[in-house]
Amino acid sequence: MISSILEDNSINEQLIQNFVDDLCPMGADYSDLYFQYSISESWILEDGIVKGGSYNISNGVGTRTVSGEKTGFAYSDEISISEIAKAVKFARQIVNSNQRNNSLSLNKNLKGNFYSEHDPLKSISAVEKVSLLKKIDIYARREKYVKQVNASLTGSYSDVLIASSDDVFQSDKRPMVRLNISLILEKNGRVEHSSYGGGGRFSYKIFTDDALVNSYVDEAIRLGKVALDSVPAPAGVMPVILGPGWPGVLLHEAIGHGLEGDFNRKKTSVFSNLMNQQVASPKCTIVDNGTLKDRRGSLNIDDEGTATQSTTLIENGILKGYMFDKLNARLMGVSSTGNARRESYAHIPMPRMTNTYMQAGEDKVSDMISSIDNGIYALNFDGGQVDITSGKFVFSANEAYMIQNGKIASPIKGATLIGQGHEALKKISMVGDDLALDNGIGVCGKDGQSVPVGVGQPSLKIDALTVGGTEV
Repeated sequence: MISSILEDNSINEQLIQNFVDDLCPMGADYSDLYFQYSISESWILEDGIVKGGSYNISNGVGTRTVSGEKTGFAYSDEISISEIAKAVKFARQIVNSNQRNNSLSLNKNLKGNFYSEHDPLKSISAVEKVSLLKKIDIYARREKYVKQVNASLTGSYSDVLIASSDDVFQSDKRPMVRLNISLILEKNGRVEHSSYGGGGRFSYKIFTDDALVNSYVDEAIRLGKVALDSVPAPAGVMPVILGPGWPGVLLHEAIGHGLEGDFNRKKTSVFSNLMNQQVASPKCTIVDNGTLKDRRGSLNIDDEGTATQSTTLIENGILKGYMFDKLNARLMGVSSTGNARRESYAHIPMPRMTNTYMQAGEDKVSDMISSIDNGIYALNFDGGQVDITSGKFVFSANEAYMIQNGKIASPIKGATLIGQGHEALKKISMVGDDLALDNGIGVCGKDGQSVPVGVGQPSLKIDALTVGGTEV
């Protein structure tokens, strides 16, 4: 189905064709138009009362002309013939030519079908949304240590239309929802914070399942109680086990960004010029896959109209691929992998991850634990920092345990993992059979743009990693 953007703004396909032709004068390599209409909402509960909410509508068009490494870009917050014409005129100024390329035909290319095209904001009523949040508050307060409950329900729906000089004419309707629970717990005067939630490209109806929502609350409570009983973390170099699922955020940050095409074209990544070389343990196979059903990082098409795909980045420890948009792919003599992403019509697309994860191995997590005399078992992470050029990372674990004499011991607080992504990859000696993806909460930032992503991994044993602790 072609986007309703055209009909709603009295624009037809011939006008789009003319704008694309005008954008791509002689001497230009590529041009595109990116139309977007988006609605979003949020509902926020604090202490049993829905105290905040918002509803936003935005629409506009971005115009781009590319010549070599140069990009001319302009956007308009108004979708009208006159405003598009102004943006087109500005964007094409990087190419000093008044002559058009030969006129191209816009083709409606095939795309994936990895999520529903229905508006999730309309899937349940406002009364049901408020009731959902209030039930979370009531259920969480059954736990005696819970002193404060906050929850948020957010949703968005975007209708995009992409037309480009390489014959792309494609639309996509993109739903997204997320539910988050945040708790403050107190025990014997000690106060800790915990949170949990989930989401993806589906409707709010999934959250009308009380069992699912209660499981989110139960997990937030469990994490809070673990924190209440934790002791200061030790420091030093030691073996570390990373749990399955969300700990893949370390993989995303410390390794994934270094495999994006722009960093490698500019040779600013630690992985530059290492294609087909051993960069990780032979047990490691890492993929970026934008085609997973209903996942937060999935897309039917990327933001240049290219079909998303599963791209093998590292196979049995050998570097096999990078993630590309059209610009960087063309400059490196390869094809786009469907990884062009942009925050909105007001931003330039760049190569970004979708759902990035390490594939399962054959090891048992119980065997990993029993193989360690003194180490750390990290199951969940807060934020971290990464230097793309060097691969150096610092990540804080918000759920971690000591391993002593081959057994899980006390929970610890304040454990920070420090290392270099490519060096840590080489020190992976065991890969679990328990691959899991995150619960649908990932947001990735790059060059000031934020996009939703997915991460994942099985349990991993890294033989030696620096742990920064708080133990005195």
